[in-house]
Amino acid sequence: MKGFALSPVGVVRSSMKNPVSPDMFKDHESRIVLDSFYLPAFEDLKDPQDILVIFRFHRSSSFPFVVHPRGDASRPLRGVFSTCSPRRPNFLGATRCRLVRREGAVLVVKGLDAIDGTPVLDIKPFVMESSK
Repeated sequence: MKGFALSPVGVVRSSMKNPVSPDMFKDHESRIVLDSFYLPAFEDLKDPQDILVIFRFHRSSSFPFVVHPRGDASRPLRGVFSTCSPRRPNFLGATRCRLVRREGAVLVVKGLDAIDGTPVLDIKPFVMESSK
């Protein structure tokens, strides 16, 4: 397969400087500083609402095919695609979080499990579809 390049639309600014358990981010407030080039694309993003933030695990440099879930060696090994491990083939993460408010080129969010300096690749409104 042919590779491709991605460009960040913003970067996470947070007091969380090192990876921790995703549970630690539940009520944590952080900021996504948007690249000014993309500001028109955020024109109709309203707050408060749930959003899906797609980002790159920028501190990961390799990935195993199997991992212990949540890094817990007491749990059996599982294929990386059946876990939420940050060590993945393309180092991509996605989190549903709450857009609290927008301050110009900054999105204030709650519950984003990404550390300071994390490149943000895309942001989408989170829409739950009803299943009939």
